Amino acid sequence: MKAAVIGAGWAGLAASVALREAGAKVTVFEAGHTPGGRARRVFHDGFESPLDNGQHLLSGAYTHTLALMRRVGRNPDALLMRRSLRLASLDGRFRLSAPRLPAPLHMAVAILGARGLSWADRFATLRLMRGLRAMSWTPPRDWTVQQLLHYHAQSDALIRQVWEPLCLAALNTPVASASAGLFARVLRDSLAGRREDSDLLLPCTDLSALWPDAAARQVTMRYGSTVRQLRPAEDGIDINQERFDAAVLAVPPAFAARLLDAPLRAAGATGLLDALRAFDYLPIATLNLRLAGPWRLPEPMMMLREEPARGHVGQWLFDRAQLAGDALAGELAVVASAATSLADRNRQQAIEALIDQVAEQAAAHPQRLPPMPEVAAAELFIEKRATFAAVPGLTRPLNSTPWPTLALAGDWTDTGYPGVLEGAVRSGLEAARVLNPRAGD
Repeated sequence: MKAAVIGAGWAGLAASVALREAGAKVTVFEAGHTPGGRARRVFHDGFESPLDNGQHLLSGAYTHTLALMRRVGRNPDALLMRRSLRLASLDGRFRLSAPRLPAPLHMAVAILGARGLSWADRFATLRLMRGLRAMSWTPPRDWTVQQLLHYHAQSDALIRQVWEPLCLAALNTPVASASAGLFARVLRDSLAGRREDSDLLLPCTDLSALWPDAAARQVTMRYGSTVRQLRPAEDGIDINQERFDAAVLAVPPAFAARLLDAPLRAAGATGLLDALRAFDYLPIATLNLRLAGPWRLPEPMMMLREEPARGHVGQWLFDRAQLAGDALAGELAVVASAATSLADRNRQQAIEALIDQVAEQAAAHPQRLPPMPEVAAAELFIEKRATFAAVPGLTRPLNSTPWPTLALAGDWTDTGYPGVLEGAVRSGLEAARVLNPRAGD
């Protein structure tokens, strides 16, 4: 089989690996010049090592991603820092740490021993988990996360301190509009499964080096190649006037809609076309900081307390130097999900406000952290269409299309997950199976 994959993001590259393993000769079309899509390596003059266009976190429940890394010769144990679930705020007000006990005991002990929660909120958290289990982790399809939390009597303080940051991290959508069903799926897979499923996996290298580079070396890559013509048929598919036996279209849905507008209309599949056009998107901002000297955080990943009126909109702080194992460097990444307000602000003012947020909350830590060194370089990345808005009732396309020669792939397909890396990988593997049932065996 002569197969094409359009898009070298995590979904497209996962599809290319599975198709190649099934015996296909795979060509990947990528408009950019680096594999990884919206989770890729970037370079900046102010930083010696590569950055990422957005800081990402994996979990122990990402079984397909971890297996795929091994399939392309990458060792997750060497490239990812695995830590038991531990959420700690930079200002020291909140801490939740899961012990290495059998599930679900580890989560019960973590919740009951959490610092910064009242006993009423600790029991409310357990009540929510029991309630979700009782409804088989499937709340009503039209519920928002906020409705789910209020139904289970979660206090405003608990929502603000725990559930909203987790919802933003997982769905990149505020609790008031986020899908309760998708949030429940994330909680089920990460907190209610095996103990190791709740582990946090922090990349110790750039995201392209994690596995996309290795996957790209196994196929024919056409970097800087934009697909402008796509003509699917029952017996093959033409891409930029070149014939292939089959193809995976692994691009954002808006781009897929443009490429498939005429073919879908001709096939009478306007419902799929409408679904591709129905997505809204939300940004994620990542501020990378290079400090003038080394500065270690108590944890490689810490929570930040938000004060939007002051521009303090970061939710998570990563110690990149600690993750890279560089004791002589000071390098941080501040992440702000659903960062619509940040995208609209003056760039320099936004950077200064986030730096102030980190410095102020570090100064409040009870361990009396040393003052944050002077910032030597700062680079703010705002991925304006980082993920789709994970709202209730959203109809997400399947991987199949009206043509047996064309499959769709992307975290926006009907994976059951929000727009996360594991969803992209699973979608790519399923797209390969649509074209060749032996792919992935």
